[in-house]
Amino acid sequence: MIQRRMFALSAVAAALFAVPPIGVAFATQAPFSDEAFQKAQAAGKPILIDVYASWCPICRRQQPILSELIAQPKFRTLTVFRIDWDTQKEAVKRFGVTYQSTLIVFKGANEAGRSVGDSRRESIAELLDKAQ
Repeated sequence: MIQRRMFALSAVAAALFAVPPIGVAFATQAPFSDEAFQKAQAAGKPILIDVYASWCPICRRQQPILSELIAQPKFRTLTVFRIDWDTQKEAVKRFGVTYQSTLIVFKGANEAGRSVGDSRRESIAELLDKAQ
């Protein structure tokens, strides 16, 4: 009986903590398109361009770090666009990217910083701060 109650309480607690509080917004993530990017720039939004390849080990290390960081309240206004290295060559060329695992931040229309091949949480957080 006590085990059943503990299980039920644990399940309720887990459900409560899994749902973000009302009014908490997280960063917007979207596939890259010129139209959406230009719209975000015109609105003066902080933007992250994430140039990603599914086969890239550094990209795979960056993803959990990025997911954790963009879930933080201080990055709630950040708009994240992912560019696929293998299928979006025009976008890759547009941003002058020469390697996958490139992260570029914009503050509105202006590029505020970029990193290539970085998978350290601290420096990725510093990069995202530059867009704010």
